[in-house]
Amino acid sequence: MTVSRPSYDRHEISVGIVHFGVGGFHRAHQAMYIDRLLEMGLAKDWGICGVGVMAADRKMADVMAAQDGLYTLLLENPDGTRTARVIGSIIDYRYAPDDPESVIELLAAPSTRIISLTITEGGYNIDGAGPESVFGLVAEALARRRDRGIASPTIVSCDNIEGNGDVARHAFTTYADRVHPGLGEWMTAHTTFPNSMVDRITPVTTPDVIATVKDEFGVDDQWPVVAEPFTSWVLEDDFSVGRPPLEKVDVLMVDDVTPYELMKLRLLNASHQSLCYFAYLAGYRLVHDAAGDPLFAEFLMSYMDEEATPTLKPVPGIDLPDYKRTLIERFANPGVKDTIARLCYGSSDRIPKWLLPVIRENLRTDAPIRLSAATVASWARYAEGVDEQGEPIDVQDQLADTLVPLAKSQRTNPTAFIENAEVFGDLANDSRFVEAYVWALESLHRDGARATLETLLRKDSR
Repeated sequence: MTVSRPSYDRHEISVGIVHFGVGGFHRAHQAMYIDRLLEMGLAKDWGICGVGVMAADRKMADVMAAQDGLYTLLLENPDGTRTARVIGSIIDYRYAPDDPESVIELLAAPSTRIISLTITEGGYNIDGAGPESVFGLVAEALARRRDRGIASPTIVSCDNIEGNGDVARHAFTTYADRVHPGLGEWMTAHTTFPNSMVDRITPVTTPDVIATVKDEFGVDDQWPVVAEPFTSWVLEDDFSVGRPPLEKVDVLMVDDVTPYELMKLRLLNASHQSLCYFAYLAGYRLVHDAAGDPLFAEFLMSYMDEEATPTLKPVPGIDLPDYKRTLIERFANPGVKDTIARLCYGSSDRIPKWLLPVIRENLRTDAPIRLSAATVASWARYAEGVDEQGEPIDVQDQLADTLVPLAKSQRTNPTAFIENAEVFGDLANDSRFVEAYVWALESLHRDGARATLETLLRKDSR
């Protein structure tokens, strides 16, 4: 099978975008869009320099150095066919701990007009952030730009957070004022932080993916990335010093991304959470197997129709019923081989940002919350650390040391888990939520995941 490769001369491309957090999603999404523009001859001064700041980024730095920034994007189609493309838009990569000064000067250079981020939902906590963190490096660079009379770049968050641009603005300006008093005010006046909605299911690269790229396409790639064919990017058109012509590659440039963002976070992302804990407890380990189970598919559609959709704003140009049907089909794509464990990772970051807002809105309007509350209960049951077959669960969460002991105590204290105010705020004080949550938790303990879903989906149970 053939693999398409860049026809453009990468030596003619200069850096216009510096991106923090070069992982699978960035390489399947933003870097892919820039590669498309480069292929069209439209973005020669918008090449990407990736930056790593975490110890775990060392491997990516080594791979990028060995492969001159090139990597393979493998698309798994629902019909079982595959297509592959070598992406060439990342023309440089720097590991900040090795040379923070070079990263700061790159960020301070007039040619850098966009700083973009995929630093995960939990990456915007500035407590404990130091000078070699994302916030420290950007603050020092913007202080130099201010002092040198260089215009501010745009900072674009591509993380799955409601109001991701607003969250980034608060984090960066607050940190900047701590280390350079007055810099936050300058940024407020000169730096734009457009909100964005990003969407492409991108599972972790496994040895099988590496083998497939080599065996079927003849490419020896140490770290390819695999994704579904669907991709979407909605971005507010608010840039400090210009941008690439992203609309030429189907990025939707809008004045207000909020309706699209809510649609994606509360339908796709929250549905992933609605699926993963029930599925893991029931013995599923791959997303497509669980989503292909009619019981789980019905539960997801019921959640989306009855609880999530009523909380959304009108979404211009989007057929919501079709979008929801397509989501189930995307989840059930057998080629993607996404893992349930990946969806369960970092729950204490994800649930509060994607699902709890749906619950709070429906509590406020006296709308249904039973399915959402059951999802929270499924997380609490999962956090006990053992599935329904008695097999141990490796609970990967930054708050695991706090949440797992709470979960293990809930057979005697059913509300122990949701009494954690750091995660749930005051939800444990809402009697309607507590009643629905405790019912689901007790059902999970007594009857298991499948029986709980079956009962939830009976009309007379609601």
